[in-house]
Amino acid sequence: MLCLCLYVPIHNSDQIEVEYFESNGLPSELKSLKSLSVLLPSQEFSTYRRWRKKSLKTAEKEHDGQLDFEEFVHYLQDHEKDLKLVFKSMDRKIAGQVNANDIVNSLRDLGVHISLKQAERVLKSMDKNGTMTIDWNEWKKYPTLQPAENIPEIILYWKHSTIFDVGESLMVPDEFTVEEHLTGMWWRHLVSGGGAGAVSRTCTAPLDRLKVLMQVHGCQGKSMCLMSGLTQMIKEGGIRSLWRGNGINVIKIAPETALKFMAYEQIKRVMGSSQETLGISERFVAGSLAGVIAQSTIYPMEVLKTRLALRKTGQYKGISDCAKQILKAEGMSAFYKGYVPNMLGIIPYAGIDLAVYETLKNTWLQRYGTENADPGVFVLLACGTVSSTCGQLASYPLALIRTRMQAQASVEGSSQVSMTGLFKQIMKTEGPTGLYRGLTPNFLKVIPAVSISYVVYEHIKSTLGVRSR
Repeated sequence: MLCLCLYVPIHNSDQIEVEYFESNGLPSELKSLKSLSVLLPSQEFSTYRRWRKKSLKTAEKEHDGQLDFEEFVHYLQDHEKDLKLVFKSMDRKIAGQVNANDIVNSLRDLGVHISLKQAERVLKSMDKNGTMTIDWNEWKKYPTLQPAENIPEIILYWKHSTIFDVGESLMVPDEFTVEEHLTGMWWRHLVSGGGAGAVSRTCTAPLDRLKVLMQVHGCQGKSMCLMSGLTQMIKEGGIRSLWRGNGINVIKIAPETALKFMAYEQIKRVMGSSQETLGISERFVAGSLAGVIAQSTIYPMEVLKTRLALRKTGQYKGISDCAKQILKAEGMSAFYKGYVPNMLGIIPYAGIDLAVYETLKNTWLQRYGTENADPGVFVLLACGTVSSTCGQLASYPLALIRTRMQAQASVEGSSQVSMTGLFKQIMKTEGPTGLYRGLTPNFLKVIPAVSISYVVYEHIKSTLGVRSR
């Protein structure tokens, strides 16, 4: 039930309240009105204008102080629906009322931490009967004039693992709102992210291949630097050789993304979570397990990518020929070399990426979130770049050991060494810096990878009919 209070401006006088009415029973004299002058607080009017911009397909001229009456009623109905969604998301016990603990828990799940005392102050401003709980009637009458009208908006604005592709798919999956699940927008976001990742990885493939070469061959003889590595690749196989291994790297995006998303959703159900969003620790556990399941399934493709990146001209005819030769010469176990360090690398990567990103997000929301939930492109890119860089830095030694184990059979004179044996060998012969060979090209590709994937993601998302908020 929607209740609207109308104010009619009178010349040289204050606004006068003239009538209340319900949305399902408009008075006939009001139904005939095509437009109506309504006085609104400036914040509410700006909120209305944002809604209007999102809802209308064609841009129409705005009238000073004049709102289309029918359109304004639709705005209020949408606003009430948003308020109901927020109230239901906080009312976890389905008791029909919300207390201070519910407010603390709901914000904590989004990475925003407030004390119980702060939540009680918020509650007290809405509570009309002194019970320190609020029901739906008290909630909907509270003047919520901030641009972030519902809690799921924070989820919508702060996605990053779907948007940013830095060549590694070890991030904790993004959360999707109930509305996105019901409308099918979730798969459009995943498709957009997959397409953006394909373009991003292709554009930064030379740096990725150089990283693999430096990880594997950098310890032999002279140290390989950026220019010498690029020169060596071009001299051996021409310009096209810079993209060796990129095909399989792009192909694996689709199955890995789909498997991780499905596993994440199933793990959420197993954990017994009926919430729209998980807490930080729960997200880390569910995301890490989903990453393990997805990586375990597509891991043979990771081995193929490394072997194809290291191949010499004419060694393999293509992806299938590479797989056949490995199977024939080394057996099925070769497709899981380096599996253990790869799985172990998920924990520091996912954990640090999530922790850093949530910390940056929480800091921004505490400072600026009261005015706007939308961080803007620059803040989103900066937070995503910093968090993914920290995650890569923490897991890089394990990634290097994984790559060397994958490449052992393809490197002349290389012995088959276990994970711990390889770690000791690197520390003994190369020192701690040996664990970070190839880090420079890896970091050089982060900023262009993030930027390219974001731009392509936005374009594909728009083509698929996903409106930017």
